[in-house]
Amino acid sequence: MDTNTSKVAIVTGASRGIGRAIALRLAQDNIAVVVNYAHRASDAEEVVQAIEAAGGRAIALQGDVANASDCARLFDRAEAQFGGVDIVINNAGVIQPGTTMLADTDDALYERIFAINTRGTFNMLRLAATRMRANGRIVNFSSSVIGLALPGYAIYAGSKAAVETFTNIFAKELRGKGISVTAVAPGPTATDLFMEGKTPELVERLGKMAPLERLGTPEDIADTVAFLVGPQGAWVNGQTLRVNGGIV
Repeated sequence: MDTNTSKVAIVTGASRGIGRAIALRLAQDNIAVVVNYAHRASDAEEVVQAIEAAGGRAIALQGDVANASDCARLFDRAEAQFGGVDIVINNAGVIQPGTTMLADTDDALYERIFAINTRGTFNMLRLAATRMRANGRIVNFSSSVIGLALPGYAIYAGSKAAVETFTNIFAKELRGKGISVTAVAPGPTATDLFMEGKTPELVERLGKMAPLERLGTPEDIADTVAFLVGPQGAWVNGQTLRVNGGIV
């Protein structure tokens, strides 16, 4: 077991995109990171290598957050490797394959989106209540799609609305443990997942929607997460922060 006394974070869905940026950013603050991934083992190992090359500590661990036993294994391994868990970042998520009207949503799509976005967060929160060390930080992931209320995103937005409600109530349920629970709701962010299936014209139009007239970057989101789990974010609890350049 690594006996270094720095904080320990589990970052779900950390092999690429926003999760990767979060893992790298937290490591800069001397936080040991469990880099969770579902399928992209080589990408996750690259994140670990990048952290270690910069002098940080990290391990990659496969696990499907929709599976409760996989989530328990993340805590088990973090405790065995680093001594405990202080920070949980529930970043793993999926989006709809383009716009899909509620009336056109089949059971398989509904189940997939809610299994990962909602059940996955639930699985991690339920474990965090008893497995995290005192005075820890939990950051969930919502979406600014909730505020935009765009037709074609009802199922995705619904899965994230549940996460915002979890965040508010769970923060109250952890009274006495010193653990804060917050959520981040990004707007359009330049990740491979976001770009997939979109024309350059659509990407440009989405980038102009915010008053700051650009897409967010994974680093924009990672910096916000670093603030929430750091000493400056100690008094933020039970809140959802829309990190979207003012799009909504």
